[in-house]
Amino acid sequence: MMSWADALPALARWARFIAGSVIVMGLAQSVFNLWQLGLAGIALRRKRGIDDAAQLWRRYAGNAPAIALLVPAYNETLTIVESVTSLISLQYPSFEVVVVNDGSTDDTLAALVAAFDLVPIERAHDNIAPHAPIRNIYGAPHQPRLVVVDKENGGKADALNAALNLSRAPIVCSVDADSLLEPDSLLRAVGPFQHDPERVIAVGGTVRLANGCDIKDGRLTRVGTPTNLLALLQTIEYLRAFLMARLAWSEVRSLLIISGAFGLFRRDAVLEIGGYRLGTVGEDMELVIRLHRHNLALKRDYRIEFVPEPVCWTQAPESLSVLARQRARWHRGALETFVGHSDMFFNPRFGRIGFLGFGYMLAVDVLGPLVEIAGYLLVPAFWILGVLDREYFFAFLAISFGFGVVMSVGALALEETELRRFPDVGSLLTLMGAAIVENFGYRQLNNLWRLWGTYQYVSRQHAWGAMARAGFRRA
Repeated sequence: MMSWADALPALARWARFIAGSVIVMGLAQSVFNLWQLGLAGIALRRKRGIDDAAQLWRRYAGNAPAIALLVPAYNETLTIVESVTSLISLQYPSFEVVVVNDGSTDDTLAALVAAFDLVPIERAHDNIAPHAPIRNIYGAPHQPRLVVVDKENGGKADALNAALNLSRAPIVCSVDADSLLEPDSLLRAVGPFQHDPERVIAVGGTVRLANGCDIKDGRLTRVGTPTNLLALLQTIEYLRAFLMARLAWSEVRSLLIISGAFGLFRRDAVLEIGGYRLGTVGEDMELVIRLHRHNLALKRDYRIEFVPEPVCWTQAPESLSVLARQRARWHRGALETFVGHSDMFFNPRFGRIGFLGFGYMLAVDVLGPLVEIAGYLLVPAFWILGVLDREYFFAFLAISFGFGVVMSVGALALEETELRRFPDVGSLLTLMGAAIVENFGYRQLNNLWRLWGTYQYVSRQHAWGAMARAGFRRA
């Protein structure tokens, strides 16, 4: 029987191999993130838009294409009226708002009928994208831009397909029912379609958190920082995801996701691929990847872009249970999309999308949570047992926590130097603290939730999960 002394050298070699692998993968991802941060900073400075709303209108309103806002709603009684009020008062020359009540079990439809004096109407529409049966279509005599569809429950992708079929504008914009758009968001987001109408087929905008902000009459009146710790930590996450990652991916023409909370698409391009795919939990990423796949297969010259300035404000979960379900669902959607389009991975036919985009998905979405959790468990254990050198342990700590802090603080610095949405020094100091704190516990929790999402995917659990709403904070 082998003694501990005999096994120690072999165990030490395995410990160094495992620790070294975790460190190398972490270092590679950190270097890649630093590259993203630098690229995003350059792009943000170059893409800085027009600050003055009147000048923005004079420049873009004259030839702005009509837009249909697609708003799927399920059990959104708390926020639906305020959200729709905000949408129908947007500063844009030609648009309609198509709200789809997706078989809600609460008073979502009743709230809309009462608030906007809705009456049943007839409306001819396409039946290209599949969806559950429509019960009724409503219009508002005093709000001709508003159309409300009541249908049987089919899920978010199903509701978006119904709205897509009923819409009549050349550009469609998906918006979550618990979100608020800034008044000039559409004017800012539609720019790429105006500058390059032949090639641009989709544009994403920035999503920010409304937790801690004041809302009045469907408009955000004051930007604030959340008082809830979870929402505060998510504020940093959203800054990092939108101002750093998505902007950088757009710059190298490898953007794989446009948030379902706020994304613009050419209607004909979406209908050409059959609309949103039903039965998916990551319908926003799946649609964008399918657009890439279709246009690359046809060898078209196309663009999918991200514009940082048009802002959509949404609510973040403020409880661990709701946030855990959300993150597990997001990760399940990413895995579902990766596996469903796995033939694109490292396939020369799909160029940088197959190599760069799917390579990053494999490293970060598929393997990332497993590697990080293994590192957190094994590297300290090996060091405590005395089979791992101190240098490996400290290198692991530097990669795991040091670079994370740098990325978060860097995203916050981008926001402050270029966009300056937060009103005072106190807010910035609070966010700076959150950018540091999130790396010590919160990020590790996220990895556990992502592992939970992996388990749900492997075990074929498809439940959406209840997302409790607190309603907007009113001024």
